Amino acid sequence: GILFNHESERRGESFVTRKISKGVSRIMLGLQEKIILGNIDAQRDWGYAPEFCEGMWKMLQNDIPDDYVLATNETHTVREFIEHAFKYFNEEIIWEEKAENEIGILKSTGKTVIKISKKYYRPTEVDLLIGNPEKARKKLGWQAKTSFKEIVKIMVDHDYREILKTI
Repeated sequence: GILFNHESERRGESFVTRKISKGVSRIMLGLQEKIILGNIDAQRDWGYAPEFCEGMWKMLQNDIPDDYVLATNETHTVREFIEHAFKYFNEEIIWEEKAENEIGILKSTGKTVIKISKKYYRPTEVDLLIGNPEKARKKLGWQAKTSFKEIVKIMVDHDYREILKTI
């Protein structure tokens, strides 16, 4: 199986999606000032991990082994992930500047909450990752069901509630 990015509230905190979901929650609770990120224009094919587990299980049920791609066949940028994470709190991000000088400002407060650092750029950055799950859909009856916006909501909701328990 070739699995494209599969995210959930269990994702490790060093991964960008979890760094964002947790960081946004902490910012909104007044526990953190900003999130520092790398290339926020990178496009990824993000699906929901529990659905990918179902896909892997379906692969293993076949009598004849074959190669399958599990993906959503759609992409979203890290920037979009950030924007939807703040929308969970009915907040909007205003973007200013470009590239490494770009900042994200919380519209309601005017505070800079997103900064870019070359330190977080990958040395071999891939700008676009997208998978074609057509074979998995046809032969396994598998397809991603949870939308990108719903994945962001699930992750932010989880992190927000977990952080609330600690304060």
